[in-house]
Order: sequence, then structure tokens, then C-alpha cells
Amino acid sequence: MSSKHGNSPETRICGYDADSITLRGKDLVHEVIGHFSFTGAFLLQALGRQPTERQVTLVDAALVTIMEHGLVPSVVATRLTVHGAPESLQGAVAAGLLGVGDRYAGTAGRCGELLERMLASSDVDAEAQLIVAEHRATRTPVPGFGHPIHTGRDPRVDRLLALLPEADPARTAMMALEQAISSALGRPLVMNVSAALAAILGAAQVPAPMMRGVVLVARCAGLVGHVLEEQTNPVGDALWHGAEAAVTYVDPEEQGPDQ
Repeated sequence: MSSKHGNSPETRICGYDADSITLRGKDLVHEVIGHFSFTGAFLLQALGRQPTERQVTLVDAALVTIMEHGLVPSVVATRLTVHGAPESLQGAVAAGLLGVGDRYAGTAGRCGELLERMLASSDVDAEAQLIVAEHRATRTPVPGFGHPIHTGRDPRVDRLLALLPEADPARTAMMALEQAISSALGRPLVMNVSAALAAILGAAQVPAPMMRGVVLVARCAGLVGHVLEEQTNPVGDALWHGAEAAVTYVDPEEQGPDQ
């Protein structure tokens, strides 16, 4: 579609001139600063429409929930980068963000894809069962269920789900998937924080492709805090030597041909 500027590429997010900056049609100085929280401005910028108070509350809860979880791999990467390059705050944060993926922290987006699939179905329970059957057929785990540390109920899940009414479609869909997995396994396997995050972000009308981005925004904030602590109370040296002590070097010349 051609624009009023002809066939040139265009963006609808932000523009500026010598005297003003416009964000999604709003004057940044007079209509956004002091009128929007960071979460609200984030949603306005990404989705292109003014968020409701409910959307802001849910996304803010997601950001707070996933900002921090201790010395997880992304934090270790950040702290070791600070240890080796103390002048590079942005490099240290970037190192940590690069570790957010399908195994750690970044599975909310995949859960969101399954959520959108269930919500688009005329029979959520049947669709949940089909999703489980497909994953079992390919011997792949359903993302968002089980946790290596929180082997019972992830303590964050119930608090997040409590933000949604019991009849909320996103909540009931994720509960249906939890039930379908547990029935197929013959034992309980409960959702972890990624599935719960997908539920509240879905309820906030955040599309699945954006959900990992929400996680990245939250983790970025958390990593900045770890950089600050590493600069004032470093643990990077202990992490480095702990890795050395945990992993044994084996000379390949001393190994047999089958090892």
C-alpha cells in the first residue's frame, strides 16, 4: 500500500523534527512523559494503541515476576562478563540476554503460541489434548510445564493466575492444557511460570511473538542490578573458579578409541 509519501518505506512508531518527538501519534513531551508509566509506554509503542489500566497491571506483573531468579545462567554470563570486562556494562547485559531462550526464561512465547492455538479452537479441551498427543508423538516436552527447581508447584504460578478471573479464557485454556498433560502421563505435571506468564500476557492482549520480548525487557532490568552488585560486591571470580573446580580436563591421548 502506498502512503502519502509515495512508495517509500514507513514506520508508524515514532517520528521527530527539530522541535518535537511523536510516539504513536502522541507528543512525547506533552502527552506521554508524566502521563504513562514505563509499562504503559512500552505497550503503546509496541502495540500502537493506548493500553487499558488492566493491560498495564497484567504486563507490569509479568515484568516484576520474571525480572529476577537468582544466579541463573543468564546472570552468570553477565557477571563473568563484568569480571572480564568491567568497563562494558552493555556487553555484560547483552551477554546475559543472549542466554534467554527455549531452555531458560524464554519459553513464554512458545507457550503463547499454544495458548493462541487453543483460543482459536471451538473446543479448547480437545485442542489441548491434540497438542499433548502431538508432542508425545515427537517425544518433545510441552513448553511451560515442570521445573528443574520448583518440582512441586512453581510458587509464582498461583499468584499470577490469581490476577485473572477463574473464567478468563486464557486461564482456562492453560488449565485445560495442564489437565491434558497430567491425564496423558497418568500423574500430575503442573505449569511453570512460563505458562502462567503466557496466560496473563495473553489476557493482556500481548501477541505471542512479543512475549519473549517482555521477558527480555524484564531480564534486562534484573541484569543491570547484577552488574551493579558485581561492581561493588563481586562474585565473578568465585563463579570462574567454581566452574574450573566442577569440570575435569581429560587428555584425549589417554582415552581409548571408543571414549
